[in-house]
Amino acid sequence: MKVRIDKEKCVACGACVDACPQGAITVADEIAQVDDRCNLCGLCVDACAYEAISLPEIRGPKTEGVQAYRGVWVAGEQHDGEVHPVTHELLGAGRRLADKLGVELAVVLMGQGLATAGKELVGYGADRVYLVEDPALVPFTDEIHAKVLAELIQVKKPEILLAGATATGRSYIPRVAAALRTGLTADCTGLEIGDDRLLYQTRPAFGGNVMATIICPNRRPQMATVRPRVMRKPAFDGQRQGVLETFTPSPAALFSRVKVVTSVKDAQDTTPLTEADVVVTGGRGLQKPENFKLIRELALLINGAVGASRSVVDEGWMPYSHQVGQTGKTVSPKLYMACGVSGAIQHVVGMQGSEIIVAVNKDPHAPIFDVANYGVVADLFEFLPALIRKLREERGDL
Repeated sequence: MKVRIDKEKCVACGACVDACPQGAITVADEIAQVDDRCNLCGLCVDACAYEAISLPEIRGPKTEGVQAYRGVWVAGEQHDGEVHPVTHELLGAGRRLADKLGVELAVVLMGQGLATAGKELVGYGADRVYLVEDPALVPFTDEIHAKVLAELIQVKKPEILLAGATATGRSYIPRVAAALRTGLTADCTGLEIGDDRLLYQTRPAFGGNVMATIICPNRRPQMATVRPRVMRKPAFDGQRQGVLETFTPSPAALFSRVKVVTSVKDAQDTTPLTEADVVVTGGRGLQKPENFKLIRELALLINGAVGASRSVVDEGWMPYSHQVGQTGKTVSPKLYMACGVSGAIQHVVGMQGSEIIVAVNKDPHAPIFDVANYGVVADLFEFLPALIRKLREERGDL
């Protein structure tokens, strides 16, 4: 499916060719032509001054009784009984959406022995906590969790479901959307309720060059995932009151064709990237992988995490788990140091929410300085060792 060209109105001006980010439009035989790379983004429609381009009418199957769906849900995430911070962050966003709609905010926790964790989530804004406890839910398997959550949604019918765009969320939330035949917007950076009571979901598109706002008017629930540290964690209120409700899934939902034999945690000598208040990131300016020892040493000194740009990860200098950016992790620490990072838009998308950004680059025209609060124009091989020495002197290590 692609955009339609009105041959009577098209004057072959080429404006649509320049507007298309996919390169799907060409002009031949004095008329614009569209190939299969078209993804219906609509930018060419806006660019055409002659109204010769239109989007096809898409008729999706409407859900009967959309009005029967009510409430905002958060798909809670926990590991070994400890609730992932993204769940708290989503409760903050969900509370704002639920208040705007005048509906209940609920969170779903799946696993075993989660009553205490469930009560704590009430303090972070939940009106109701659905506890789904069964031995089959431990350890996590995306097949079982997806079937159980889809079954609970079919019974309770929430209008909105929010989930974390973590490794866990990415693995099973798309399964839930597919099972319910509804839409899912991934990696959202903004969530708002419109005057039509629909969820307006904003996310970067086309390499971060366009911010797309997406709605799902005909299906329920409206589903969105949000990366950790994008939304702010709400303050805990120990006086809040809420309801803990248990749900028993069907035997069919608890059956899986996959068995987890063992889990191996990623060994890190610094703070996990998405949980750190300080992140020190290295880019291609480090020249070779051995020089990342400077980044690691500085991060250890200031109790920070080690980050890496996409180019560095693509070169194999650092593992993907350290990548900051649109295709990596989103971070919003109190202090973000970018060392030898040029500042491509894909990287900036992943760290622009940081409170203080310090950039170190010998190129005074590097784009990273456009978003930095403080910029250091210097050779990082001179600056970083000097900074490390000074920090060690302050600590009395020298």
